[in-house]
Amino acid sequence: MTATANRLIPYITAREGEEADSLLALRASFGTDGRSCLGYWDETREDRDLRGALWGRCSQSIGLDGMPEGSPRWRLVHPARQRETMKMLRCQVCVGPAKTPDGYLFLESAKDGAPRPGATVRTAQPPVCLPHARYAAEHCPHLDRHGHVALMVRSAPLYGVIGTPYQGSSDGVQALAGDDTPVPYGDTALRWFLASQLVRTLRDFMVVNLDDLVAAA
Repeated sequence: MTATANRLIPYITAREGEEADSLLALRASFGTDGRSCLGYWDETREDRDLRGALWGRCSQSIGLDGMPEGSPRWRLVHPARQRETMKMLRCQVCVGPAKTPDGYLFLESAKDGAPRPGATVRTAQPPVCLPHARYAAEHCPHLDRHGHVALMVRSAPLYGVIGTPYQGSSDGVQALAGDDTPVPYGDTALRWFLASQLVRTLRDFMVVNLDDLVAAA
Protein backbone atom coordinates (compact mmCIF):
# COMPACT_ATOMS: atom_id res chain seq x y z
CA MET A 1 0.00 0.00 0.00
CA THR A 2 1.32 3.44 -0.94
CA ALA A 3 -0.13 6.93 -1.02
CA THR A 4 -0.21 9.68 -3.61
CA ALA A 5 -1.72 13.15 -3.22
CA ASN A 6 -3.03 12.00 0.19
CA ARG A 7 -4.90 9.08 -1.37
CA LEU A 8 -3.98 5.48 -0.68
CA ILE A 9 -3.19 3.28 -3.63
CA PRO A 10 -4.44 -0.28 -3.02
CA TYR A 11 -1.85 -3.02 -3.36
CA ILE A 12 -3.72 -4.72 -6.21
CA THR A 13 -4.02 -1.56 -8.35
CA ALA A 14 -1.98 -1.66 -11.57
CA ARG A 15 0.70 1.00 -12.05
CA GLU A 16 1.98 2.91 -15.03
CA GLY A 17 4.79 1.01 -16.72
CA GLU A 18 3.50 -2.43 -15.78
CA GLU A 19 2.88 -4.26 -19.04
CA ALA A 20 1.48 -7.63 -20.04
CA ASP A 21 3.79 -10.00 -21.88
CA SER A 22 3.58 -10.16 -25.68
CA LEU A 23 1.20 -12.54 -27.43
CA LEU A 24 4.32 -13.88 -29.17
CA ALA A 25 5.36 -15.48 -25.88
CA LEU A 26 2.43 -17.92 -26.14
CA ARG A 27 2.31 -21.10 -28.17
CA ALA A 28 0.41 -24.32 -28.65
CA SER A 29 1.87 -26.82 -26.21
CA PHE A 30 1.10 -30.23 -24.73
CA GLY A 31 0.06 -31.04 -21.18
CA THR A 32 1.34 -33.89 -19.04
CA ASP A 33 -1.52 -35.99 -20.43
CA GLY A 34 -0.33 -35.42 -24.00
CA ARG A 35 -3.29 -33.23 -24.98
CA SER A 36 -2.83 -29.87 -26.67
CA CYS A 37 -3.05 -26.73 -24.54
CA LEU A 38 -1.94 -23.14 -24.30
CA GLY A 39 1.57 -22.53 -23.00
CA TYR A 40 4.61 -20.28 -23.06
CA TRP A 41 7.68 -20.88 -25.19
CA ASP A 42 9.84 -20.56 -22.08
CA GLU A 43 7.27 -21.76 -19.57
CA THR A 44 8.34 -22.25 -15.96
CA ARG A 45 6.62 -23.85 -12.98
CA GLU A 46 5.57 -20.39 -11.71
CA ASP A 47 3.47 -19.74 -14.83
CA ARG A 48 0.77 -22.17 -13.69
CA ASP A 49 -1.05 -22.36 -10.40
CA LEU A 50 -1.34 -25.54 -8.39
CA ARG A 51 -4.50 -26.51 -10.28
CA GLY A 52 -2.87 -26.19 -13.69
CA ALA A 53 -4.28 -22.86 -14.93
CA LEU A 54 -1.89 -20.80 -17.04
CA TRP A 55 -1.52 -17.21 -15.84
CA GLY A 56 -0.87 -14.10 -17.87
CA ARG A 57 2.53 -12.58 -17.26
CA CYS A 58 2.73 -8.92 -16.34
CA SER A 59 5.73 -6.88 -15.23
CA GLN A 60 5.72 -5.28 -11.79
CA SER A 61 7.07 -1.93 -10.66
CA ILE A 62 8.35 -2.66 -7.16
CA GLY A 63 10.15 -0.14 -4.96
CA LEU A 64 12.97 -0.65 -2.46
CA ASP A 65 10.36 -1.26 0.25
CA GLY A 66 9.04 -4.25 -1.70
CA MET A 67 5.76 -2.51 -2.49
CA PRO A 68 4.37 -1.38 -5.88
CA GLU A 69 5.36 2.09 -7.05
CA GLY A 70 4.40 4.42 -9.89
CA SER A 71 1.29 6.29 -10.92
CA PRO A 72 -1.89 4.26 -10.37
CA ARG A 73 -4.06 2.98 -13.20
CA TRP A 74 -7.13 3.16 -11.02
CA ARG A 75 -9.55 0.91 -12.86
CA LEU A 76 -7.03 -1.84 -13.60
CA VAL A 77 -5.96 -4.70 -11.33
CA HIS A 78 -2.53 -6.31 -11.47
CA PRO A 79 -3.05 -10.05 -12.09
CA ALA A 80 -0.19 -11.31 -9.91
CA ARG A 81 -1.12 -9.10 -6.96
CA GLN A 82 -4.81 -9.95 -7.26
CA ARG A 83 -3.89 -13.63 -7.34
CA GLU A 84 -1.61 -13.24 -4.31
CA THR A 85 -4.16 -11.49 -2.12
CA MET A 86 -7.05 -13.72 -3.17
CA LYS A 87 -5.05 -16.93 -2.75
CA MET A 88 -3.68 -15.93 0.65
CA LEU A 89 -6.87 -14.09 1.71
CA ARG A 90 -4.95 -10.89 2.37
CA CYS A 91 -6.30 -7.33 2.30
CA GLN A 92 -6.46 -5.95 -1.24
CA VAL A 93 -5.54 -2.47 0.04
CA CYS A 94 -2.57 -3.08 2.35
CA VAL A 95 -1.79 -6.80 1.71
CA GLY A 96 -1.96 -7.31 5.48
CA PRO A 97 -3.96 -10.03 7.28
CA ALA A 98 -7.68 -9.81 6.54
CA LYS A 99 -9.01 -12.46 8.92
CA THR A 100 -11.25 -11.33 11.76
CA PRO A 101 -12.69 -13.38 14.65
CA ASP A 102 -15.91 -13.69 12.63
CA GLY A 103 -14.38 -14.53 9.25
CA TYR A 104 -13.29 -12.52 6.23
CA LEU A 105 -14.86 -9.26 5.09
CA PHE A 106 -15.71 -9.02 1.39
CA LEU A 107 -17.28 -6.02 -0.33
CA GLU A 108 -19.61 -6.69 -3.24
CA SER A 109 -21.53 -4.37 -5.54
CA ALA A 110 -25.03 -3.44 -4.39
CA LYS A 111 -26.27 -3.44 -7.98
CA ASP A 112 -28.49 -6.49 -7.39
CA GLY A 113 -29.10 -5.83 -3.72
CA ALA A 114 -27.91 -7.91 -0.79
CA PRO A 115 -27.63 -11.66 -1.48
CA ARG A 116 -29.94 -13.93 0.44
CA PRO A 117 -28.55 -16.54 2.85
CA GLY A 118 -27.61 -19.65 0.89
CA ALA A 119 -27.20 -17.75 -2.38
CA THR A 120 -24.19 -18.48 -4.59
CA VAL A 121 -21.81 -15.53 -4.62
CA ARG A 122 -18.62 -15.64 -6.67
CA THR A 123 -16.10 -12.86 -6.56
CA ALA A 124 -12.74 -11.79 -7.94
CA GLN A 125 -12.46 -9.06 -5.31
CA PRO A 126 -10.03 -10.00 -2.52
CA PRO A 127 -11.10 -9.36 1.08
CA VAL A 128 -10.33 -6.20 3.04
CA CYS A 129 -9.08 -5.71 6.57
CA LEU A 130 -11.22 -3.74 9.00
CA PRO A 131 -8.90 -0.67 9.11
CA HIS A 132 -9.19 -0.26 5.33
CA ALA A 133 -12.80 -1.42 4.86
CA ARG A 134 -14.30 2.07 4.77
CA TYR A 135 -11.63 3.32 2.37
CA ALA A 136 -12.23 0.38 0.02
CA ALA A 137 -16.00 0.89 0.12
CA GLU A 138 -15.64 4.55 -0.81
CA HIS A 139 -12.90 4.33 -3.43
CA CYS A 140 -12.99 0.88 -5.08
CA PRO A 141 -13.79 1.40 -8.80
CA HIS A 142 -16.10 -1.63 -9.02
CA LEU A 143 -18.28 -0.18 -6.23
CA ASP A 144 -18.38 3.47 -7.29
CA ARG A 145 -21.59 3.25 -9.32
CA HIS A 146 -23.94 1.15 -7.21
CA GLY A 147 -22.42 1.21 -3.73
CA HIS A 148 -21.46 -1.79 -1.64
CA VAL A 149 -22.80 -4.76 0.28
CA ALA A 150 -20.54 -5.95 3.11
CA LEU A 151 -20.38 -9.71 3.69
CA MET A 152 -18.71 -11.42 6.63
CA VAL A 153 -17.71 -14.79 5.23
CA ARG A 154 -16.74 -17.95 7.09
CA SER A 155 -16.09 -20.12 4.04
CA ALA A 156 -14.65 -18.99 0.69
CA PRO A 157 -13.28 -21.94 -1.32
CA LEU A 158 -11.43 -21.36 -4.58
CA TYR A 159 -13.69 -21.66 -7.62
CA GLY A 160 -11.76 -20.83 -10.76
CA VAL A 161 -10.40 -17.96 -12.81
CA ILE A 162 -11.35 -15.06 -15.05
CA GLY A 163 -9.29 -14.42 -18.17
CA THR A 164 -9.08 -14.81 -21.93
CA PRO A 165 -9.83 -17.90 -24.06
CA TYR A 166 -7.45 -18.79 -26.89
CA GLN A 167 -7.31 -21.15 -29.81
CA GLY A 168 -4.52 -22.62 -31.89
CA SER A 169 -4.24 -21.84 -35.60
CA SER A 170 -1.80 -22.10 -38.47
CA ASP A 171 -0.56 -18.64 -37.51
CA GLY A 172 0.11 -19.58 -33.91
CA VAL A 173 -2.36 -18.82 -31.14
CA GLN A 174 -5.19 -16.32 -31.23
CA ALA A 175 -7.21 -14.69 -28.47
CA LEU A 176 -10.96 -15.18 -28.66
CA ALA A 177 -13.75 -12.89 -27.56
CA GLY A 178 -14.68 -13.57 -23.98
CA ASP A 179 -16.32 -12.00 -20.97
CA ASP A 180 -15.83 -11.92 -17.21
CA THR A 181 -17.66 -15.18 -16.57
CA PRO A 182 -15.47 -17.30 -14.26
CA VAL A 183 -14.28 -20.65 -15.58
CA PRO A 184 -14.25 -23.28 -12.81
CA TYR A 185 -11.22 -25.39 -12.03
CA GLY A 186 -11.57 -28.76 -13.72
CA ASP A 187 -13.30 -27.31 -16.80
CA THR A 188 -11.67 -28.44 -20.04
CA ALA A 189 -11.86 -24.84 -21.32
CA LEU A 190 -8.91 -24.03 -19.04
CA ARG A 191 -6.62 -25.93 -21.39
CA TRP A 192 -6.79 -22.94 -23.76
CA PHE A 193 -7.29 -20.16 -21.25
CA LEU A 194 -5.02 -17.42 -19.90
CA ALA A 195 -6.00 -16.48 -16.37
CA SER A 196 -5.88 -12.93 -15.04
CA GLN A 197 -7.96 -13.06 -11.83
CA LEU A 198 -8.60 -15.69 -9.18
CA VAL A 199 -12.20 -16.33 -8.12
CA ARG A 200 -13.66 -17.65 -4.87
CA THR A 201 -17.16 -18.77 -3.94
CA LEU A 202 -18.48 -17.03 -0.85
CA ARG A 203 -20.36 -19.39 1.45
CA ASP A 204 -21.69 -19.25 5.00
CA PHE A 205 -21.87 -15.47 4.92
CA MET A 206 -23.80 -12.80 6.74
CA VAL A 207 -24.68 -9.33 5.46
CA VAL A 208 -23.19 -6.83 7.91
CA ASN A 209 -23.22 -3.10 8.51
CA LEU A 210 -19.80 -1.71 7.69
CA ASP A 211 -20.18 1.26 10.02
CA ASP A 212 -20.86 -1.05 12.99
CA LEU A 213 -17.83 -3.22 12.17
CA VAL A 214 -15.43 -0.31 11.80
CA ALA A 215 -16.71 1.37 14.97
CA ALA A 216 -16.19 -1.82 16.96
CA ALA A 217 -12.71 -2.49 15.58
